[in-house]
Amino acid sequence: MLKKLAKIKYLPNNFQILQDGDHVICAISGKKIPLEKLTYWNVDLQEAYFSYVEASIKRETKD
Repeated sequence: MLKKLAKIKYLPNNFQILQDGDHVICAISGKKIPLEKLTYWNVDLQEAYFSYVEASIKRETKD
């Protein structure tokens, strides 16, 4: 079960855990993302996305 929110620094090809936890929150949907499934994020905005769908939505709204 996802219990503790992690604090993450998103890097170009990886991320650094700044504060221990087991999940982060999607910036678009608000869904919890287990760290072991974290695949999509934006380095410039320092935010995570649940899937390619949310990442695409963010990219479209940015233009």
